[in-house]
Amino acid sequence: MGFPSGEGAELGTALAHPPRDGPSYSCLLGDSLQEPDLVIANGDDLSALAALLAWQPDLTRPALVIGSAGMEFPCAQLARPLDMFQMFKLLTEMARKRADALTGMLAPEAPPVHERRRRIRLDLDTTDPADFVKMRRHAPNGAVLIVDKRGALRDHVARLLSAHQVSVEWTESAAAAVRLCAETPVSVVMINTSTPGIDPYALCSEIKQQERADRIAVVLLVNQASGYDTARARTAGVRGLLDKPMADRHLVGALKKLLSLPP
Repeated sequence: MGFPSGEGAELGTALAHPPRDGPSYSCLLGDSLQEPDLVIANGDDLSALAALLAWQPDLTRPALVIGSAGMEFPCAQLARPLDMFQMFKLLTEMARKRADALTGMLAPEAPPVHERRRRIRLDLDTTDPADFVKMRRHAPNGAVLIVDKRGALRDHVARLLSAHQVSVEWTESAAAAVRLCAETPVSVVMINTSTPGIDPYALCSEIKQQERADRIAVVLLVNQASGYDTARARTAGVRGLLDKPMADRHLVGALKKLLSLPP
């Protein structure tokens, strides 16, 4: 978080080629809906430090600050110039402690996980409490619609959400997806970007142009190798992305937030 493009790319390249005797790493894009396992923040960037504090790092949510933060944080810190050997040594230790902490946690006593803010607000909130009541929206109650070349993902998501009685539908057709969103209650549309004949950005834009479609959350399922066009996604109204392949916990976590389901 908060690194200039050049330094961020350098870190990403280093993390893609870690030491063989340590963990492997996968870097999330800024629009990702997946919660990270650990965060690396630029200590010279105020917004990154604010985001880090909002993320509330601890043993199960480790973080590393690189640079002169000018203050103490409840996480590891490394000064510049960055020593990659030292960085990977720290990351390996953080991953080990995180695994130990998660193993030792009893589920009923597990603390609630706070959602990562997509945009950190640095000013003071002076909103009148009565205004929050007016702004409050009802939780989504529509279906999850999956656009994919096969129905296997639909069956898998239906099993994962079976306890919450959420309807999960599937189509391989862009026209059918638009029609379903227009004619039936849909809360989340998940588009596999590798689906043949589908332009995911154009499909999202068409869905969003419909009446009362502002509350439909469109999510792209992206293979990192195929790329993600951030500018087109934001123009079309895409809510965010999930990397393929993804662990069930990441998929369920993202869907629960989008559907306002209990953790």
